[in-house]
Amino acid sequence: MIPYENLKRLNESFEPELRTAFEEVLQSGHYILGHQLELFEADFATFHSVKHCIGVSNGLDAIILALRALGLPEGSEVIVPSNTYIATVLAVISAGLKPVLVEPDVRTYNIDPAKIEAAITPSTKAMVVVHLYGKVCDMDPILEIKKKYGLYLVEDCAQAHGATYKNKLAGTFGEMGAFSFYPTKNLGALGDAGAVICNDATLDHSLRQLRNYGSDRKYYNDVVGYNNRLDEMQAAFLRIKLRKLNDMNRHRNLLAAKYRAGLNSQFIQPVNDKDHYDVFHIFNIRHSRRDELQQYLQQNGVGTVIHYPVPPYRQKAMTEYYTGMDFPIADEIHQTTLSLPCSFCHKEEEIDEVIAIINQFE
Repeated sequence: MIPYENLKRLNESFEPELRTAFEEVLQSGHYILGHQLELFEADFATFHSVKHCIGVSNGLDAIILALRALGLPEGSEVIVPSNTYIATVLAVISAGLKPVLVEPDVRTYNIDPAKIEAAITPSTKAMVVVHLYGKVCDMDPILEIKKKYGLYLVEDCAQAHGATYKNKLAGTFGEMGAFSFYPTKNLGALGDAGAVICNDATLDHSLRQLRNYGSDRKYYNDVVGYNNRLDEMQAAFLRIKLRKLNDMNRHRNLLAAKYRAGLNSQFIQPVNDKDHYDVFHIFNIRHSRRDELQQYLQQNGVGTVIHYPVPPYRQKAMTEYYTGMDFPIADEIHQTTLSLPCSFCHKEEEIDEVIAIINQFE
């Protein structure tokens, strides 16, 4: 069986360093807001050539805190792609704001800049763009819209660690970039973890307060905050793996190149664009008989995942927000997409085997 992901195998090469880091943190006796977090924040900020990194509890909280830090009026509208994981939409709602969905480009699966302006109203204050599957959005027209309407921009970079658009890293285009370090991510912790990056000192200060009960110093609380801190253990683990992020991304690109060259024409493949360096958190294909294809692969020893079977607006939790609305492009993607094995844990010969099996699908 070729699994879709194997985290044990993925982390084996890091195991000696991870064990050493565990012992160091354990023996330090300092597990929250300590030296390891400071070091990781400095390393992650340096990686992105930004001034500030704020470690937080997970990717969802990273987006919520980023939106909270903007201080938008309650109920302000925020542009969000209709084709994304539900966490992006949940973050907007949790921040007391209204998510307004915009359809994706069916070629890239990311928000279609040509459709954004039609969704903007006087109540629109911000956009949250999602660099889905490891491809950065088409940022030039998005930045033009941001400037034209005076909107804030938050980037959901949960799947795009190290991805670039015109040689500029995901997370560095807007006011803030929000990251998840869920274990399966390109840069994955050994538990839940996240971060926000920015260049603005005021936002940095606000985010640090918000993640820690609204406090700058213990037992003194200036704003209504939360408990959304990145712990020392995960920070220490992430520091180790960050050093190999570019290598891990290159490996994913190597596997993706094999798929590109080997898959036959019945499968719709990810679009390749010279302006983008994609990091293939997910290598997805599309097929009109997706469910049959997934079953066939499972029967032949290949694990796959659907990202995602149900679009956010069709989830039961979203009934009060989107009843009666229709997003056909998002529907089409969600009904046809299938994610193939493409991880740092996979060997080239495993991908060759997947290609040989999938090309025999009829």
